[in-house]
Amino acid sequence: MIKGTTKIFGVIGFPIEHTASPAIHNAAFAALGLDCAYLPLAVRPENLGRAVAGLSSLGIIGLNVTIPHKETVIACLDEVSEEARRIGAVNTVAIRSGKLIGYNTDGKGFVQALKEEGKIDIQGRRIVILGAGGAGRAVAVQSGLEGAGELIIFDKIAPRAKRLAADIGRNIPQLRVGVISWDKIKFNVGKADILINATPVGMNAGDKLLIDPEWLLPRTLVFDLVYNPQETRLMQASRERGCSVVGGLGMLIHQGALSFELWTGKEAPLDAMRKAAEEVINSQQSTVNSRER
Repeated sequence: MIKGTTKIFGVIGFPIEHTASPAIHNAAFAALGLDCAYLPLAVRPENLGRAVAGLSSLGIIGLNVTIPHKETVIACLDEVSEEARRIGAVNTVAIRSGKLIGYNTDGKGFVQALKEEGKIDIQGRRIVILGAGGAGRAVAVQSGLEGAGELIIFDKIAPRAKRLAADIGRNIPQLRVGVISWDKIKFNVGKADILINATPVGMNAGDKLLIDPEWLLPRTLVFDLVYNPQETRLMQASRERGCSVVGGLGMLIHQGALSFELWTGKEAPLDAMRKAAEEVINSQQSTVNSRER
């Protein structure tokens, strides 16, 4: 029950209906007996500045940031952590003494999920990343910091991929970074140790595959950052090709846990968070399936 003493947290994005974050964080608060609540807040891009400016006045304590605001929200904040500055995107905001401080937990959440589920080390690996938005930025920069051998970046908006590559070149000069156009995708996917889908493609049932699975080598690990559905078409096709696959749920849980710990100073209850995420995703998929029948 929300009371006058309840501390309020939330997530901003647009659209926001798909998010599992409220279920995850409310389960974490309940597991630890904290008087807190977490709300989904639909914020259109044109309203972002006004929405963020009002957070402190409303008494909101912490915020997650999702599509399409992870990069543009930086201009609305008072401070940004060194990690978020390097990445060029924010997915977590802590409000302390009226100041809005931006962080990024996506990169570390990605690495934790990769090690836990993929059983693979980034060190020296050739990584191909599809998508250079907020999540792609976090994954790319963190991969570089973890010692990746080479990063190859593709985005349908070529200047966005080039900006990411240039930023990485300035911050991690020892890392080999390349930007490719669509006509070079097949060749580079075929040489990847790790292929990462950092686009929203796969969230909707009608989404076409970004790549032809025949381009993949069976030794390639495919990481799809999409977490709903838990098994995307890319994951299914890659597994049939003989590849190891990792879905986005683990990254969602780990980045959420890191946000939770930033806000509360308490260790996140990972099991409760994962259970809540799986329940809400399964419920959403059941609704989608019933509509399609």
